[in-house]
Amino acid sequence: MTSPVIALVDDDRNILTSVSIALQAEGFVTRLYPDGATALKALADNPADLGVFDIKMPGMDGLSLLAALRSTGGAASAMPVIFLTSKDEEQDEAHGLAAGADDYIAKPFSQRLLVARIRAILRRAEMARSVASPGDEPAPAVIERGRLTMDPARHQVSWAGKPVTLTVTEFLILEALAQRPGVVKSRNQLLDVAYQEDVFVDDRTIDSHIKRIRRKFRASDPAFDAIETLYGVGYRFSDG
Repeated sequence: MTSPVIALVDDDRNILTSVSIALQAEGFVTRLYPDGATALKALADNPADLGVFDIKMPGMDGLSLLAALRSTGGAASAMPVIFLTSKDEEQDEAHGLAAGADDYIAKPFSQRLLVARIRAILRRAEMARSVASPGDEPAPAVIERGRLTMDPARHQVSWAGKPVTLTVTEFLILEALAQRPGVVKSRNQLLDVAYQEDVFVDDRTIDSHIKRIRRKFRASDPAFDAIETLYGVGYRFSDG
């Protein structure tokens, strides 16, 4: 089986080196690019299986690089991308996801968390390909709960017919809640779903993700209240 190829684009050579070593130790092949222009030239002709782009770089930044790749119309336009953003820069997150990124991770970040996000996105990309070319493995069923529709294979979400863009982490959390409406999921249960590979994350991180999920749905429906908080217990999804 061919090892997945990960393109790392960052003007910080220390990050390039350390992340590359960590990914190679996990069985990935890495390509390193110190700036967006160099990466664009290489990836437009020979895309990787997934890209990890720093969002803030001199010259061509990560947003411009992703936009250029998405506009190529070739294989590079469909390459999954994770953005590395400044800590708590929600504007970076919004711009990155709007530009077509699949997920983002705030600096400073855990390399184990990055590996877990890469694997999750590659799994989803493989599921999407299996839907396009059906084989022996059935595609995951589309989840329909009231006004919510989730397609795990295509990583697509809509509310009352309007698309909602979620990161992989947010998608996994909402999927876990929507699979069993009315059933309460504790923070620890949601952490187990969203953060695999034995990554340590504070359980209050789930609260932040829930707030972001609600905010994204309320952007299209201000009355959205399908995710209920049970203080001291956890969260549940209501399709009523």
